[in-house]
Amino acid sequence: MITVDGLTKRYGELAAVDGLSFTVEPGAVTGFVGANGAGKSTTLRMLLGLDAPTAGTATFSGRRYCALPQPARTVGALLDPRCAHPGRSARDHLRWMAAAAGLPSARITDVLEQTGIARAADRRVGGFSLGMRQRLGIAGALLGDPAVLVLDEPLNGLDPDGIRWVRELLTGLAAQGRTVFVSSHLLGELEHTAERVVVIGHGRLLAAGTIADLRGHTAVLRIVPADPCATADLAGALDRAGGTVDRAPDGLSVRGLPPEAAGRVALERGVALRELSLHDRGLEAAVRALSSGAAS
Repeated sequence: MITVDGLTKRYGELAAVDGLSFTVEPGAVTGFVGANGAGKSTTLRMLLGLDAPTAGTATFSGRRYCALPQPARTVGALLDPRCAHPGRSARDHLRWMAAAAGLPSARITDVLEQTGIARAADRRVGGFSLGMRQRLGIAGALLGDPAVLVLDEPLNGLDPDGIRWVRELLTGLAAQGRTVFVSSHLLGELEHTAERVVVIGHGRLLAAGTIADLRGHTAVLRIVPADPCATADLAGALDRAGGTVDRAPDGLSVRGLPPEAAGRVALERGVALRELSLHDRGLEAAVRALSSGAAS
């Protein structure tokens, strides 16, 4: 499990990360999202021991990255696919990674095959596309067969087939019981990959939970009573039930209530409905709403 507790990083008066706390559990792909400058990359760098926090902790099952006895066997990470030396072949890049981490060289062939770049293994990395570099970076993250994967923007530069491959890879690894933590700005794609999500803004936690729950908070119900005269009475009842109610031209727009709850309220008030429909705006709209609320 990844545990971030009160994590803070200050640069003078600027708080890039400000008292951030969340957990990432095994067995699921967890997305890490937020607007540019929200503090995602800084958080991942502190998690991996590349930056020292001003306060707080970031640990793997209670241990900081630098305290893990064999880090590469516990945590596989990809922060920048451009880190491979352009003059080295993909195979040689993985050779020095394996040697530095004390990993068996036999794993190199395995991860080259697993990431679909075995045929390009002896080509120089400088001739790779960004998508090929991403695959090489993921191969490096998988070298130690780790229980935890931390990947920053692994979908960048991939074509649709590559994105589908990453999606299947990550969900498969999570199904094996691994912890998979993925930062991405491609929220439409992340929505098809992750089960859970951590949303930050201005270095602070905005939301954490399942994607279904997050989308539910910003989904909109359209409710149209059969009798327009019942609209005001129904609006008051929905408001008392915890919904955020706005008048629409011919009915009501309601946030914060699932359709079953809204239908139950209408039934209890004896209000027949002409329409009760859910308009789910998706993960991207949900994150945008959270981020704009944090900025206001």
